[in-house]
Amino acid sequence: MTSPLRFDGRVVLVTGAGGGLGRAYALAFAERGALVVVNDLGGDFKGVGKGSLAADKVVEEIKRKGGKAVANYDSVEAGEKVVKTALDAFGRIDVVVNNAGILRDRSFSRISDEDWDIIQRVHLRGSFQVTRAAWDHMKKQKYGRIIMTSSASGIYGNFGQANYSAAKLGILGLANTLAIEGRKNNIHCNTIAPNAGSRMTQTVMPEDLFEALKPEYVAPLILWLCHESCEENGGLFEVGAGWIGKLRWERTLGAIARQKNQPMTPEAVKANWEKICDFDNASKPQNIQESVAGMIEVLHKIDAEGGVSINHTSHATSTATSGFAGAIGYKLPSFSSAYTEMETIMYALGVGASVKDPKDLKFVYEGSSDFSCLPTFGVIIAQKSMMGGGLAEIPGLSINFAQVLHGEQYLELYKPLPRSGKLKCEAVVADVLDKGSGAVILMDVYSYSGKELICYNQFSLFLVGSGGFGGKRTSEKLKVALDVPSRSPDAVLRDTTSLNQAALYRLSGDWNPLHIDPNFASLAGFEKPILHGLCTFGFSARHVLRQFADNDVSRFKAIKTRFAKPVYPGQTLQTEMWKEGNRIHFQTKVQETGDIVISNAYVDLVPKLDISAKIPSEGGELQSTLVFEEIGRRLKEVGREVVKKVKAVFEWHITKGGDIAAKWTIDLKNESGKVYKGPAKGCADTTIIISDDDFMQVVLGKLDPQKAFFSGRLKARGNIMLSQKLQMILKDYAKL
Repeated sequence: MTSPLRFDGRVVLVTGAGGGLGRAYALAFAERGALVVVNDLGGDFKGVGKGSLAADKVVEEIKRKGGKAVANYDSVEAGEKVVKTALDAFGRIDVVVNNAGILRDRSFSRISDEDWDIIQRVHLRGSFQVTRAAWDHMKKQKYGRIIMTSSASGIYGNFGQANYSAAKLGILGLANTLAIEGRKNNIHCNTIAPNAGSRMTQTVMPEDLFEALKPEYVAPLILWLCHESCEENGGLFEVGAGWIGKLRWERTLGAIARQKNQPMTPEAVKANWEKICDFDNASKPQNIQESVAGMIEVLHKIDAEGGVSINHTSHATSTATSGFAGAIGYKLPSFSSAYTEMETIMYALGVGASVKDPKDLKFVYEGSSDFSCLPTFGVIIAQKSMMGGGLAEIPGLSINFAQVLHGEQYLELYKPLPRSGKLKCEAVVADVLDKGSGAVILMDVYSYSGKELICYNQFSLFLVGSGGFGGKRTSEKLKVALDVPSRSPDAVLRDTTSLNQAALYRLSGDWNPLHIDPNFASLAGFEKPILHGLCTFGFSARHVLRQFADNDVSRFKAIKTRFAKPVYPGQTLQTEMWKEGNRIHFQTKVQETGDIVISNAYVDLVPKLDISAKIPSEGGELQSTLVFEEIGRRLKEVGREVVKKVKAVFEWHITKGGDIAAKWTIDLKNESGKVYKGPAKGCADTTIIISDDDFMQVVLGKLDPQKAFFSGRLKARGNIMLSQKLQMILKDYAKL
């Protein structure tokens, strides 16, 4: 048998508790250990008169049974006074049950201003005033339970109760918003529409029905909704005679009654009326985001298809299995994207690279000797192939973009990303999975430089509410996320994101207003704009690259992540890492909350190359010879392309023991470019003098050329600024 629900130490305020439903609630809470404030103005059901007798009688009844209670006789319009009674008597306020109400029934044509205003004041304004007075106290203690009392008259309407119906439906709207705003502070707000005998209903109900609809049959629902173990929030319940039912909104799939660049006409509405009103396969929006999402999808469809009449539900449960199966293998239009050093630097700054860390200079300064593109920039190029509306064109899928969540991400590099270039992307629907509560679309995106495959991405997109179509739950094509080891992490790195982090990251191309617009974020249920998941992804990858690969991008092979929770700009990201061979498992947390925001993740690294085995020993051939020969070999493949970018001739004087031991020329001005031993045939644009050992230190990334120049270890003459272009040569073509 389950333990009884107790309220020991909780302070409960019940308005209108001098009789009927309020009295039943007060007695039930007190019986289970609550400290109760019994509020009642003491007037009649029309709101006339006042007195202390009603509240006092209930307080005495509670005390006789061993409970604790105090009375309050103020109107609910004086909410501060009502709540102050709780604070003065018990020091806190945990539960508010807004129950007080009156009736002024009249047919609409006979309602006076007074009849209208007093109903709004007592029901709607009274609920507002009492709740507002308790709200800040609940926020500070990170706990609160609120009950609003609506009515079937408010939900469905009722003859002679226009004033009452309007107030009661207004209360429901108030409750729905409080449920959203209070969620982050553990304040839950639910609404009931009770059917029970009370002072208000005694004159309009038959006597036998009045007796059957006992208030005691409503109180148990109130107690459950107000218990600390109840997670219900934002619910609406009809209750009476021992029966409880939850209500929700429903809407038809509807019809689009306009076409692109065409006026909308009443005749088009008439023509689509039957479909507009057809509740077969209706959708059931759960919140304003799902409601607005339908409109967003309509705009996509009108723009893409010229306004053909389609189903545009936020739940794709009506989509047949065959429709999803037909989407598998669909190829999105290919997409090419050029980028320069500016875009790669912008991305690096967007994922937290900073001049505060000298090792990050290679990612944010194009003049750095080993300037590199962060490996995770590969997702930016691939993502663009899907952001041009291509997802909306997938056959068999009705995609509501407001309900698409980025579930997981996989990126694999086949060679380091060029510091600038042009990549062509080809995207295909690899598979569609049925997860019950939603569908998962696996999008594979291949990025090419010419005919060479540079990187591969797999986006796992979760379509909320689109599951249940009878499809498979797993796929051999899915790049599997892996659990992190159970031991303590081998390394932990932290970075505090900037308040401008999302504003900066979105400049890389993800313009979703969820990450910048407070109003849009609020519609999506967030207290403020959130950070892009792929921004957190980039922070985490940087941490792994720094910790286990010394920021050597050539060692980055692949990364797999699962996105678990959102991050707010300004929070601190903490990446916990476990090394197992060349695989680095990791998870990322928000340090301030302890929430895991990226889980089941790993980075695969390329084994570190032992270059020393290929370098001749002291006294033998110059070490630099191997490098120049390797540069010459690689330039034979791409020389013309490099010549177009550089257009300069470089002469190298390699010294050993202080004497010039060899001269080499890299000609990137004439024809397809070439490398040869000896001085330049003609005039060199730049001449560089450096020792054999220091040259190798530069090639291996262990010596910064600028530092070598200023310390005198590297000397240059001629057009020194052209030497910055050498960094591309040494980076991309000098690896042994």
